[in-house]
Amino acid sequence: MRLEAVSKRYGRGDWILRDVDVEAPAGEVVAFAGGNGSGKSTLLRIAVGLSRPTRGTVAGRPPVIGYVPDRFSPNERMSAAAYLTHMGRVRGLTTSAASSRAHRLLDRLALVGGKEAPLRSLSKGNAQKVALAQALLVEPGLLVLDEPWSGLDASAHGVLAEIMTEVSDGGGTVLFTDHRESVTRARASRTYTVVQGRVSLRGPEPAAAPYRPAADVVLSGPEAGPPPQDLPWEGLDGVLAVSRQATRVTMTVAREATDALLYTALQHGWSVLQVTGTAHHDRTTDATMNGGMR
Repeated sequence: MRLEAVSKRYGRGDWILRDVDVEAPAGEVVAFAGGNGSGKSTLLRIAVGLSRPTRGTVAGRPPVIGYVPDRFSPNERMSAAAYLTHMGRVRGLTTSAASSRAHRLLDRLALVGGKEAPLRSLSKGNAQKVALAQALLVEPGLLVLDEPWSGLDASAHGVLAEIMTEVSDGGGTVLFTDHRESVTRARASRTYTVVQGRVSLRGPEPAAAPYRPAADVVLSGPEAGPPPQDLPWEGLDGVLAVSRQATRVTMTVAREATDALLYTALQHGWSVLQVTGTAHHDRTTDATMNGGMR
């Protein structure tokens, strides 16, 4: 698929995108990196076909598209399973095939709250799992993901990485946005940088290795005394997913960033309860370390 000289604005407003040239070959995972308001989401909507460019063309768009928007918060009484079955029928599946596919996807993504829970009762992360499932009801030739890891728990992060690899290995194209360089380098075969509506190729990324789970790190505050200083874990280099439970924090971390993250955690009063699959070993290590240990 190609975007050629694509520009976008609404009415006589400012240009959101200007003269964008993008190539997204079959079998590749393409990332768009940039800050909020840079034009990334508009670019994805044009790629999907939900928005038409003011100028320029989109060529070679695959006929079957799966799309996960940056916000999916359906205020529906319909259950997750019923919603996905309905969407499967809309996309041409029989009721039984749509229902079977929906249940398999929800099982794989480990939906919390139950498949029969109303959509409006789901947390942001679990609503995101339903959004991802609907994009995969029919095998997509183009999978488009707008900030797909937002709100997902650590286990779903790994499943999403596997799914992206499966789509690209099957000859499909994956487009996704993320503002973290550690994520784009780990997941993309090529990355475009989006700045104020201008798009430039950062250069071919190193060949992406088959997905291997990153290190899972579990931290805890002290049993007594004041809690340790909370940190903006999501913004630390190499942190791919974060889940908080009371005084514990569970993270999925890029292997090469594990040592630095553990050092930062100890410096701020956290104890390390568990590290699974570290940068040096593919095994589980259980350790309880004092927050002041050096």
